[in-house]
Amino acid sequence: MAGSVHREPDVEESESLRSDANIAGPMTDPVPGPRPADSESMAAPVPPPGGEAVSRETSPPPMPRPEQTRVMVVANQKGGVGKTTTTVNLAASLALHGNRVLVIDLDPQGNASTALGIDHHADVPSIYDVLVDNRQLSDVVQPVVDVEGLFCAPATIDLAGAEIELVSLVARESRLDRAIKAYQQPLDYILIDCPPSLGLLTVNALVAGAEVLIPIQCEYYALEGLGQLLRNVELVRGHLNPELHVSTILLTMYDGRTRLASQVAEEVRTHFGKEVLRTSIPRSVRISEAPSYGQTVLTYDPGSSGALSYLEAAREIALRGVGVHYDGSRAHTVGRQQQQDQHSMSEGLQ
Repeated sequence: MAGSVHREPDVEESESLRSDANIAGPMTDPVPGPRPADSESMAAPVPPPGGEAVSRETSPPPMPRPEQTRVMVVANQKGGVGKTTTTVNLAASLALHGNRVLVIDLDPQGNASTALGIDHHADVPSIYDVLVDNRQLSDVVQPVVDVEGLFCAPATIDLAGAEIELVSLVARESRLDRAIKAYQQPLDYILIDCPPSLGLLTVNALVAGAEVLIPIQCEYYALEGLGQLLRNVELVRGHLNPELHVSTILLTMYDGRTRLASQVAEEVRTHFGKEVLRTSIPRSVRISEAPSYGQTVLTYDPGSSGALSYLEAAREIALRGVGVHYDGSRAHTVGRQQQQDQHSMSEGLQ
């Protein structure tokens, strides 16, 4: 190769990781307000640091809204598979398309709260107070300032001891369920971010929800340990929540440059069939960077492959919820464009 390789300064390193997307009722928020149909009368959202707030006025057309609130539990006892990332970005995608969405952070680390820009230090009223001290859910829910229609019940470090404290309490498995049923503001979706374990916090989420969303990382150990989660779902359905079922499997951290990712994706689709979304989430530095700015990737970099993929995944979930067949043509277009961009960059670096 003659001469040295020159990279344009405006090409970020994270671009190379945007492999592709391999597309293979009624409940209130603590700030009473109109439904999305009346959103024009609402005050403009507070702009996040370094950018403008994302509002529905500049968003794509609304996704179909469910007839009643969909409570979805995002769970996988394996850590690092993208549970929190999936929760906050799907929530933001749905909210930006006309839905009212509540994220309940059940992980003591509070990463979902951080990603949504919600303060969750020890003195902040949190989901711990709801579970242990019988506080009303409406007392702890906070609006997300840079996404209209999105709300969060934060987690604090106190939640780390909740597993032990819940053991001696009456109806310990259904305390979150009762809190959600007592919450009166209208919501379209409630997404519950679970800790990477199968303890009482996760059981509370499974009792409260009707649907389970399982993010599966496209890596070698993807299916290892998943059997125990599925057995727990069956136990909860048999004894505590007959409506519970696994409705959605989402492939995350997909890298189209590796044969392993394709093999894992094929294996997951063989095992779970229709539950697997056609849209998968690419491995992307932008998705990882966004929480450090207290944002989702939808507000941090709306044009990135990660943002587009989560938008498509949210659209697929919304269409499934109203019984409409998902047309993956747009998702395929997104995937092909990402592959073309990656191929062009590879040629430029040779």
